[in-house]
Amino acid sequence: MSRHTSWRVGGVADAYLAPADRDDLLAALHRLRAAGVPWLVLGGGSNLLVRDGGVRGAVIATSALNRLDFLADGEVRAEAGVALGRLVEEAARRGLAGLELLYGIPGTVGGALAMNAGVPGREFGDLVEAALVTDGSVFELWERPRLAFGYRSSALTAGWIAVEARLRLTPGEPAALAAILRERLACRRRSQSVEGANAGSVFRNPAGAKAWELIEKAGLKGVLAGGAKISDIHGNFIVNLGQARAADILVLMERIQREVERGSGIRLEPEVKIVGQDED
Repeated sequence: MSRHTSWRVGGVADAYLAPADRDDLLAALHRLRAAGVPWLVLGGGSNLLVRDGGVRGAVIATSALNRLDFLADGEVRAEAGVALGRLVEEAARRGLAGLELLYGIPGTVGGALAMNAGVPGREFGDLVEAALVTDGSVFELWERPRLAFGYRSSALTAGWIAVEARLRLTPGEPAALAAILRERLACRRRSQSVEGANAGSVFRNPAGAKAWELIEKAGLKGVLAGGAKISDIHGNFIVNLGQARAADILVLMERIQREVERGSGIRLEPEVKIVGQDED
């Protein structure tokens, strides 16, 4: 799985499936269910830590589900495997506004939908009207209330796969939107150009505070564990210096939680999803 995650760590999965389209996805899920094989869905792998023992069961990659349709009145339908950056760029080019503040967030539409990816002032769920989802038996269209978007969360928990997001955008000026995209990308490069492979922000912001500020106040920037390091540039990033293992990253995550809680009384909660098993 180190080949399929942005952290470049993770052990072997028993099976790796890349369905060609949504019908192929449903057929694969039927086969897995009939055989009693557990499964895990994989989007861009940018918000995921796979333990060194790998994944028992099948990993289902949504990369081939990449259809993107722009319809009338600002309606957009984007399959789960569409890169979020591509969606934002295409929308801006067509003069459709609403997504531009999300530019630079890595990952796919499916991941953005499931975790309600966002920045201060804008979350992906703000633009979603409905989502086509499946649990492996049938396709279901969930309207916005059922998706229950929250801070970095939605009702799409384990056992459900996002197949398509349906969004509603508003008219905008293409040149102005393009300028916002350039500014957002430059801002991210200034603040998040860290030293190695990473998964973005590791911990959620607790109520009334910022995780990176708490980590830096605890004096943890630059701390090492094996081949992993808490970034010198952004305290809420843990980077793979080239030879890191998932166990190294977990050691740093646990240290961050322990020392931040000791100093502030706040227990940081992971934003990244941790899956798999430890190496035996």
